[in-house]
Amino acid sequence: MNPVLRVLVEQGGGLVTRWLAGQVVPSWTLDRASRAGHLCRVLPGVYLDARLVTPMPGRPPLASVPPELARRAALEYAAGQGALSHLSALNVWGVRQQTADEPVHLTVPAHSTLRSRPHLVVHHRRHFTVAQPQVVMRRDVPVTPLDRSLLDAWPVLPPAERPAPIIRAVNDRRTTAERLRAELCGLPKLPHRAELRVLLDRLAAGCRSPLEIWGHDHVFTGPGMPPLKRQVRVRVGGRTSYLDVYAEAERVNIELDGASTHDDPRQREIDLRRDALLATLGILVVRFTHRRLVHEPDQVRREVLAILAARRWSAGGYGPVTSPGSG
Repeated sequence: MNPVLRVLVEQGGGLVTRWLAGQVVPSWTLDRASRAGHLCRVLPGVYLDARLVTPMPGRPPLASVPPELARRAALEYAAGQGALSHLSALNVWGVRQQTADEPVHLTVPAHSTLRSRPHLVVHHRRHFTVAQPQVVMRRDVPVTPLDRSLLDAWPVLPPAERPAPIIRAVNDRRTTAERLRAELCGLPKLPHRAELRVLLDRLAAGCRSPLEIWGHDHVFTGPGMPPLKRQVRVRVGGRTSYLDVYAEAERVNIELDGASTHDDPRQREIDLRRDALLATLGILVVRFTHRRLVHEPDQVRREVLAILAARRWSAGGYGPVTSPGSG
């Protein structure tokens, strides 16, 4: 390879564009390096060091490089006319890792001449400009804002994977159900909008995991079930705890143990100590496993109602049940 061109490729972390190379070497130099197998053209005008490309039968070159490098190549192809969005934006925001078999997503203005390529999906959006507030810089990368990225990715993901990035973003306090609802108002034609609204309603109600949402829908609402609070903050023993599902009048904390909890002795020990501390406040902790909640929802519901009834009877005989102190 031409020594000057090699330096450009190395300075670009294995990437060079035809425009940049054309500033210092004749265009035929780039073509010769490509024909010789030193460079691989992954997008129009964008070349990678061939050593970074792992050719795979039936896969385009852009799909044969690490996802981060593929996103860099896509942005070079856009040449300032677009920003990472959808699944690619979620990766940049750190709420979902994009897999190597998923295409890079770019959003560009409606009038842009850029178009989709193998392993690259270009979304043309009306009234879109590559500037704030529609585009922000994160890790020196232009990307659509988190709230918009989450909603854009919703119909692209398989149904079973759609809630996870939104739940994670809300749990990490990087957005709220209310903010996402406001953003959704501007997307009246978003596919699967009804299911998304249900998820946002559950998050607004305090649910913080798919298991809690399942419990809300199949166990902890309906006839006979009193109003229950979710993710109640309680200060005890110098520590702050959050109660999954809390019956305030009866002082019963219902904990929903994830599928892996019973296999982790250390977590089990932590849970037991926490339960003991809550008992000093008169709070009864009742735990249900993932298996029982999913496969025996009716039985779990009957047990919860029986426990709450027993606590109310006990309170009637021994004095009122009061709310826990919280900080």
